[in-house]
Amino acid sequence: PLDPQIFTNYSLLYSPLHIIKMVTPCDVPVGVITGDNVVKLLQHAKDNGYAIPAFNCTSSSTCNAVLEAAAKHNSPVIIQASNGGAQFQIGKSIKDKNACAIGSVAMAMHVRTVAPLYGVPVILHSDHCAKKLLPWVDGLLAASERYHAKHGEPLFSSHMIDLSEEPIEENIEICKDYLARFAKIGMLLEMELGITGGEEDGVNNEDVALEDLYSKPEEIFQVYDELTPISNMFTIAAAFGNVHGVYSPGN
Repeated sequence: PLDPQIFTNYSLLYSPLHIIKMVTPCDVPVGVITGDNVVKLLQHAKDNGYAIPAFNCTSSSTCNAVLEAAAKHNSPVIIQASNGGAQFQIGKSIKDKNACAIGSVAMAMHVRTVAPLYGVPVILHSDHCAKKLLPWVDGLLAASERYHAKHGEPLFSSHMIDLSEEPIEENIEICKDYLARFAKIGMLLEMELGITGGEEDGVNNEDVALEDLYSKPEEIFQVYDELTPISNMFTIAAAFGNVHGVYSPGN
């Protein structure tokens, strides 16, 4: 968490509410941030040696709990939608093909409404999206494009597109297409390379070869080289031997 002393309080009229706003040393506003402010905050975290925690939320209550904890520790935070969590958000009885996108948008609107009151910067993100789930991100991107047309910024701060199970050439080409759309509205893309061990959301990599748990430097540079001409608003989630789940030390 950031040192509370580095925040400065001042009053601001935030229509329609009067709130107390806090600003980080890198002048990133509180509430949901987008565009250059996301890059600025990530760089500030890197330069000052702290991590920004990320939480997948499934309801307005879990969003509020995360925001309350972030405010208590004067820490920026990442609130994430997941495909399964978004289904829970809207109600598991809803079988509409757009249910997960609608649930994610509902969560985003809630966070945007209440986050400024908690006085911390919030990155509004969507977690792993495999190829089969791309229609979900398509719905979120369309919502952000509509929001941008009205408010001058996207609804979400960023999205993760995880095509690490696909050939790298296909991974990069699809990400290039999305990044071009993201760049038009100031949204950051997180793309993934390599395999994360363990099991998450039904994807089981517990038995993969150890060398596959590490992204190759030449592939990371290839992504950088091909995406940078489009926009610098992207990050690469590289595998470095990390695993999902809870495991005993050394396992």
